[in-house]
Amino acid sequence: MVIKIKDTLYLAGNNLNCLSSYKKTVSNEQSLNFVIPIIVILFLGIIYTMSQRGDAGYVSFVLIGGAAITMIYWIKVIKKMANEQKPVTFNQGREQETKNWVYDLIKGEGEFVFVAEVPGPEDKIAVRLVDGMLYVRGTGGFSKEVPIEGANEMQIYDFKYRNGVLTLRIK
Repeated sequence: MVIKIKDTLYLAGNNLNCLSSYKKTVSNEQSLNFVIPIIVILFLGIIYTMSQRGDAGYVSFVLIGGAAITMIYWIKVIKKMANEQKPVTFNQGREQETKNWVYDLIKGEGEFVFVAEVPGPEDKIAVRLVDGMLYVRGTGGFSKEVPIEGANEMQIYDFKYRNGVLTLRIK
């Protein structure tokens, strides 16, 4: 269930525990729409000043043209930099977070051994195995899902947690 309060979205479970939240922020593109006109005005001021100081000769024309070309180049560079650094969406953040989390899943004869680092004290760690999907939850909003092929009818047989490392036996 998604709950919106002011500018913050909360993803809540059935028991209304907050699973995650998203606070609206200003994007890079919105910032650019404010900064680029200021830069353009500054460059136009420089071009105007150069045209007033210079004579009507060839050199002032070249300097003004160079300033205009430089202005256009730097505006394109700034826009490109902003577009390359788009804010991370919720799904991209989850994918990136999942890629950084390392776990081992060892398949044996009729059983699996799952080993991973999970934050929190032992009494705050929740583990479930439902239809071949292992759900691991720790403290600080830590929540992961790991698909385990062939574990549809299996159950968690042994649970050990020591020094931040969770070890599960699934039979």
